[in-house]
Formats: sequence, C-alpha cells, structure tokens
Amino acid sequence: MRAWYHCENVYPFVPQEVLDAAPSVRASLPNKYCDPKIAADLFEECLDEHLLCDDVGVNIVSIEHHSGINSLYGASPMVLGIMARQTKKVRILSLGTLITVRPDPVRVAEEYATADVISRGRLEIGFVKSGDSEMVSGNANPVGYVDRFWKAIDLITKTLTSHDGPFSWEGKYYTHRHVNIWPPVWQRPHPPMWAATGDPETSAELGRRGFVNALVLRGPEASKRAFDAYRSARREAGLPEPGTDRFAYAALACVGDSDEEGLRVGSKLLWFLNTSLKQAPQMSKFLPGRLPPEVQAQNYRSAPRPGAAANIRPGQSLIGITAEEAIARGILCAGNPDTVYRQIMDIYDKVGGFGNFIFIGRSGFVDHKEAEKNIRLMAREVIPRLPKPTATAEPARQAAE
Repeated sequence: MRAWYHCENVYPFVPQEVLDAAPSVRASLPNKYCDPKIAADLFEECLDEHLLCDDVGVNIVSIEHHSGINSLYGASPMVLGIMARQTKKVRILSLGTLITVRPDPVRVAEEYATADVISRGRLEIGFVKSGDSEMVSGNANPVGYVDRFWKAIDLITKTLTSHDGPFSWEGKYYTHRHVNIWPPVWQRPHPPMWAATGDPETSAELGRRGFVNALVLRGPEASKRAFDAYRSARREAGLPEPGTDRFAYAALACVGDSDEEGLRVGSKLLWFLNTSLKQAPQMSKFLPGRLPPEVQAQNYRSAPRPGAAANIRPGQSLIGITAEEAIARGILCAGNPDTVYRQIMDIYDKVGGFGNFIFIGRSGFVDHKEAEKNIRLMAREVIPRLPKPTATAEPARQAAE
C-alpha cells in the first residue's frame, strides 16, 4: 500500500478564551494572534518532517488552506516547490490547490508543471472543491462551484497535455486566447490526478475519468458509498473494474511504542476536529449555493428529516468527539503498531479495499519529536504489512473533452 504523510501545519497557539469567544476560527480570526517567529519554527519543523518522510520512504501530501488556525500553508505553490526541490525520492501529492477559488486555471497548471519538472516527475495532482470559509477568504462565488470545478479541471488537463503551440479556450467560466505554458510537465501525458470527495455523484464522475478518489475523515460507511459509486459508474461506462490503486482513505493516525502512548499522542490530533473546524454559520451552513438543494434544506430544519443523517455535512458532527468515538468511527487510528495495523485493516475490509492510506500525523499540540516518531514507526512497523495495491486494468482516462 502506498502511504502518505499529511501535515496541515496548524497554529494552535491562540489563547483558549479567544477561540471560545470567536464565532469562527477560520477566515475571520485576526492574524495578530499569529506570531511570525512561532510560524517560522512550525514551517521549519513540518518541512523537516517531509524530509524525514523522504528518508524512510513515506510519500507526502501538500495541502492548502487560507486565513485560519487550521493551516499555515496558504501559499501552496511555494510550499509545493520547496518539497519538490528538497525531497529526492518520494511522491508528492498536492491535495490541493483550490481551483474553485483561484480565478485562473492556466496559472494553476503552470505551477503544477513547474513543480513536476523540479521534482523530476514525482508530482501527483489532487483537486478539492474547497471548504466553506475558503470561498469567503478567497472572495469566490459559491454558486455553481461544482460546475466550475469540472471546467477548471478540463482546462488544466488541456493545458498540461498540449505541446504543439498556443491554443485558445472559450468556455462558460474561463476564456483564454493564448495558452502555451513553459515548461511542460515531466510526466506524460500528465501527472496522476486525484480528487478528494465523498459525494457519490462526484465519485461517479471520478470513476469515469479514472482519477484516484480520496476520502478525508469521512469514515468507512461514507467511503464505501463513494467507492461503490465510483465502481458502478465505470461498469456503466464499459470501463474496466478499478484496482485498489484508484482509492485513498485518510484518517488521523498515531503509532506509539504502546497502546497507551499511541492513544495519548493520537488524542492530541483531535484538536483538528474539536477546535479548528469551528466556523460561523454564514461561512458554512448558510453559504448560498455551497450545498446540493437536498442537503441545504436540512440546515433550516430544527431537527434532521428522518433517515437523513447520511447527508450531514462533514464536520458538523465531529466537534467534541472523543478518541474512543473517533476510533470507532474510523477517523482515528491510534495505538501500538499491531493495534494500528488491525484498525487500518478493519477499515480496509469495510470499504472494500484501498491502495493509498493518508495518515494525518501532526495536528494541534502534537510536537515535532512526537510527529517524527510517528512517521518512523508507521514506516517501519505498519506500512510494510499493509496489502499491496492492485492496478487498474487500463491507464486512467483523463481527457479534457
């Protein structure tokens, strides 16, 4: 199984009374609470953890968030470029530049091509629709963002695969009279493509396109629903059955020498859920156009419609979760190496298999030494025991048409 280390470089050092009083810790918390000296130390530590991953053979995830304590990685292309240059062996997954917020997909494609060349072909491109507060901080229109998401991907794909001179693009959302990026991508026709989503309809489209479908903190039930939609869409389109290499599962994870140590340090990771998910209603449940109508309607109910629990937005039911609850829900794996292996394999069996495991190994008040120990133990004691991914029968079909 391919393993990926995910660190969002969070900033937890804000007084608790400030966090309690703030309606949102994303997008609207003043940056006077962020000390640049502390931020510099955090950047250094997290980038060093990526170098350790390169040493022990764990792939790395580059992410992007904006204007909040949940991540200092706001300048994603810059961080991606640093990883591409400083690491030498492992794959780098950008999960990813927020294409529904960025106004120019061609510029995004140019940044990806540059990173792919700097890394000499180790880049993997992941697309995300962006979180609610990202729309606010990015001054983006949430209405029609799903359609805009696919159109941006089409333009990026066309840009990365065109090598015979300038082309023009006239579309609903984007118009470019002259597209001709230098340098072109190292990998041909382009780096492998991913998307993070748990929406079955979106997963079905990923299946038709051959993207890797990543589920982040969704748990086995939602992941299986998405993976099943992916498989069904491929069958209906007459495409070969996908291997496990087309599926990725992401969870908080901590390996310790003992169950007690793993659970103690792993519990610190829950800061990501218990603190950093806090958003004001106007940036989440009441943001117009952000959710499908059948989901949006539930936000105006005093209680969910019977049988509608499956449609609760990710994050709504996670604030306040305990470590034991998180483990039971398959969004935290924590303990000694044997325990963590069993927890991962239990999830693996429930969802029908996956070839990529993304472990979120640092968040909240997990310190640098704890994160590095987690990486080493995961690489040495857990990952080698996980099933090898099975390959999809044909190259991913990712055309821009």
